Amino acid sequence: MLFPRDAWWTASFNSAPNRSEVYVDVTTVPEWREGEVTMIDLDLDVIRLRDGGLILDDEDEFAEHQVLLGYPPELVARAESTARWLMGVVGDRRGPFGGAHVEWLALLG
Repeated sequence: MLFPRDAWWTASFNSAPNRSEVYVDVTTVPEWREGEVTMIDLDLDVIRLRDGGLILDDEDEFAEHQVLLGYPPELVARAESTARWLMGVVGDRRGPFGGAHVEWLALLG
């Protein structure tokens, strides 16, 4: 898992045979407290499949929870802009999504 500082997402990197290579949750900014990390999952997920396919998942849940849980407009805007940004960088394999995880996963396998 990757818990970036000051960013509205967390990421998982998966080894084969998992169908998804990269799975990124749009979340509130992760916070470390007493050795534990916490954040709120905001439903939207950006998933890069092994075949290169890119998915923005759970838009329906995000829309439903906006009403049900009363997400403030600022939170909705931030989650949506984060999802758009992630679709670009994950799809283009930039930054932490550029393949550095492959070497680390190989050490485990």
